[in-house]
Amino acid sequence: MVSRSDSLKAYIDLTRLQFFFVWPLLFCSGLFLSFQRYGGFSWPLVGKAALIAFLGFEVGFVLNDYVDREIDERDVEHDKLTRYWRLFGLRPIPAGMVTPGRALALFLVLVAATSAIILTLPYPNSAYVLGIMVYSYAAEYFYQVVKRGQGAPVAQLIGRTDFSLFPVAGYLCNGRPDSTALLYFLFFYPFAQAHLGANDIIDMANDSARGLKTIPILYGTRGTAYWILLFTALHSLGAAFFTGVVGKVTTYGIMVGIALLLAANVIILRGNNSAAWLRALPLFHVAMLVYTVSMIVDYFI
Repeated sequence: MVSRSDSLKAYIDLTRLQFFFVWPLLFCSGLFLSFQRYGGFSWPLVGKAALIAFLGFEVGFVLNDYVDREIDERDVEHDKLTRYWRLFGLRPIPAGMVTPGRALALFLVLVAATSAIILTLPYPNSAYVLGIMVYSYAAEYFYQVVKRGQGAPVAQLIGRTDFSLFPVAGYLCNGRPDSTALLYFLFFYPFAQAHLGANDIIDMANDSARGLKTIPILYGTRGTAYWILLFTALHSLGAAFFTGVVGKVTTYGIMVGIALLLAANVIILRGNNSAAWLRALPLFHVAMLVYTVSMIVDYFI
C-alpha cells in the first residue's frame, strides 16, 4: 500500500514538477516574439499559452515514462541524472508507485485538457498548435521506441524535433508560419541536440543496461563530446541568423547563452565520468532560461 505522501512524491517525479516554470517560459518566448511582429498582446492569451505549455510538456514526461516503463526497471544508477530530473529520485512506474493504468489515464486527461485550451485560440492558430502537439507526441513515441534497436541516430535526429517545435508552437499561438518561426526552429534545434547529447553521456550506464542505442552507445563518450560540440557550433550559426529578427536584449541574451554553452562543452571535453559531465548540464538549462527571459523582456523594453 502506497501512502499518500509517497504517492504525491511519485507523481511529482513522474511529471518532473519542480521544473514547472521552465516550460511556460520557453513557450511564451515564442509568443512574445510573435507580439513584436504581429501585435495582439493580451494577458489572457499569455495565461492560455502558459497553461498549454505546462500541461502539454507534462504530457510528454508522462508519455516518456509510460513507454519506457519496462526497460526503466534495468537502471543501474539512480544518484546522477535520475536525481537531477526527479526531485525524489524515483521512477514511479517500475517502482510500483504509479500503475501503468493510472499513468495512461493521467496522460489522456492532460492531453484532453491541453487540447481544450488550444481550441480556445482563434483559427488558424489553434490548428497550428494542435497539429504541432499531435506531431510532437508521435515524435516522442518514435524516439523512445526506435532508439532501442537503431544503428544510426535516426531516433535522436527526428525525435528532438518535438522539443525544437515547442517554442515555435508558442509563436503560432498568435503568429503565422513565417521566416521568424523558421529561424527560431533552426536556432533551437541544434541546442536540443546538444542538450540531448549531454543527457545521454551522463546517463550512459543506464542506457547501456537498458540496451538503448543512444549517442554514447553508438559513438562512445568522445564521439558524444564531439556531437555536443558540433551541434553547439550549429546552434551558434543559427544564432547569427536568428539575431537578425530579434531585439537587442534577446541578442545579448543569446550571446550570454552561447558563452554558457561553450563553458559546458569545455567541462564535457575535459570530463571522464558521469559525475564530471553532470556539472555541465545546468549550464544548458541556464542558457535556455537566459534565451527565453530575454525574449520576453525584449517585448516590454
